[in-house]
This record gives sequence, structure tokens and C-alpha cells, in this order.
Amino acid sequence: MTAVGTDGLDAIRDNPRGAVLGFDFDGTLAPIVDDPEAARAHPRAAATLARLAPLVGSLVIVTGRPAATAVEYGGFEGIDGLVVLGQYGLERWESGTMTVPEPPPGVAEARAKLPDVLAAAGAPDGTFVEDKGQALAVHTRRTAEPEVALERLRGIMNALAERTGLVVEPGRLVLELRPPGMDKGIAFRSFIDSLGDGLPSAVLFAGDDLGDLAAFDAIDALRAEGVPGLKLCSGSTEVTALTERADLVVDGPQGIVEFLETLLP
Repeated sequence: MTAVGTDGLDAIRDNPRGAVLGFDFDGTLAPIVDDPEAARAHPRAAATLARLAPLVGSLVIVTGRPAATAVEYGGFEGIDGLVVLGQYGLERWESGTMTVPEPPPGVAEARAKLPDVLAAAGAPDGTFVEDKGQALAVHTRRTAEPEVALERLRGIMNALAERTGLVVEPGRLVLELRPPGMDKGIAFRSFIDSLGDGLPSAVLFAGDDLGDLAAFDAIDALRAEGVPGLKLCSGSTEVTALTERADLVVDGPQGIVEFLETLLP
């Protein structure tokens, strides 16, 4: 644990009602699996969050998945006080109410072009597309050589993004085409600002993948404004960039849940 991370953790424990705790979903609260539709939260994650929710100022999940999917796969439906920001903050779920904007036209254009683009790039067997509505994710985890396949597709995915006005978000054996102008850091900070109570007494964000680096940037910015913060990493062998930036690294979703249980009375 870093010294500044210890300060953040101490501030959360000293005044939990003033703290904002944020989490990624896949790889953080839910183990990574070969089929995204088979992903489910750690067996104790929902119950732990439900116990934590009345004790802290705010709990928010910021995920690249559609918010409704994260709620369903996490078993979060009955957790009062939990907010789920899906599609990197474009969607919001709270107390059973969902806010979903219309996707930009570039997503429909990319959806139509993507099969031919992948075929032209020689995408290997096992490559598959996850349609998130507001975004399109190309996974290589099921291919014979996932890292090689990812690198083969990176250039042509960047070209498709440029043609359609989208951006490419790289992740754990996935390249995601999504609308520009929103990331997990912007979503997390916007959520905090929307609370209207000034700055929180402390903040935490837990993540595992490259998309969570922006949320870590938001923690650093809040620290510069005097807010103690903790950057928590759900460690894996696939991504090391978060490990290098984190204050504390734990062993996957199991470690995240066990850490959260230490915050409970």
C-alpha cells in the first residue's frame, strides 16, 4: 500500500458517509470469462455492496457494458443507493430507473461495416463481436493466438473508427468501438460533481483494465484538490498498467470483495 493510498483508506474509514466508492465491473467485481454473456459477479459481490451502500456516501459502478447488463449479471437490482453508469457513462441506472440515450449514427455505420472489415483483415477463427448497442467490442480471447489476433486487427479497427467518428478503447483481448467524449474518468468525476454536496471526504476507484486508467487519473486530480483517494487494482497477468498506477493490488474479484468486507463493521 502506498502512503497516499493509506491516507485515502484512513479517510474512508474515518468518514464513510462522506466517501464515494467507484468500481469497474468485468475483471473487478466479476471474473473475466471467455464468453461475455456468461460473466457474473463474484458470489459475494452483490451482498457486500448491499451491506456497504447505507454506510457510505455513494456507490457507483462505471462499466463499458450496457448498464442493464451489468445490473442483471451482477445481481444488483435490489441494492438501494447503488448507481450503475453503463457504456462509459452514457447510460445510468438507479433504483430501477434507466436512462439510455440514442446511439450516434457512427455506431450503426460501424455495425454494418464491421463484418466485411474483419473478413478483409483475416480475423482468425474465434474472433467475435459483442454488440453493446452504444458500442461494438471485438474480442480475440477465443482465438488460437489471442494477442497476435488483437495486434492484427488493431490498425483496421483504428481506421474504421476514424471513418465512423468513433474511438477505439483497447482492453483485455478486446478492441471496442465507441463514441468519443466519454471515458471512465469523466463519468466518475461527473457523477461526483452531480451529487451537489461539494467535494467528497474521500474517494476510491477499483479497476483492472486499461479503460480504468482514466478513473485513476480522476483520483489523482481529486487528490490535487485535497481529497484523499485510493486507487485499487484487481490484479491479473494480462494487464500490468494498472498495477503500476495502483496504491493497492489485490488478487482479482475475490480480492476486491475481501477488501470491501474489511470496510464493513
